[in-house]
Amino acid sequence: MGFSDKLKDLEKRKAELVAREKELSSERTAALRRLPSDFGFSTLEALVGALREAHRGSGKGRGPGRPPGSPGRRRRAKITEETRAAVRKLVESNETGAAIAKELKISLPSVQNIKKSLGLVKARAKSGS
Repeated sequence: MGFSDKLKDLEKRKAELVAREKELSSERTAALRRLPSDFGFSTLEALVGALREAHRGSGKGRGPGRPPGSPGRRRRAKITEETRAAVRKLVESNETGAAIAKELKISLPSVQNIKKSLGLVKARAKSGS
């Protein structure tokens, strides 16, 4: 088979591929149009509503689902002046950040942010190179 024959064969196969893609696209469109009746719905809107309802109850959508019986999403802690004062007092009594967070029911990053804003964080030693 010569070079020009190979090119003609390639063009023929490309045309067949395009035709197959069009055929599959029309089959998919027809199948999608039949979906509401295939699932017993009279309208597309009824099918979409049922899909939304099913998805809403699936526990999916935003990250991994919670195990059954677990509490809902944790509420964001309010950092008040009293909280800041309590963090200062506990830091001065040499409590660890994790212990402070647990006692005050705030996150460890919140404790770190409060310590930083109060100037209670030691500066890192500079490494000599």
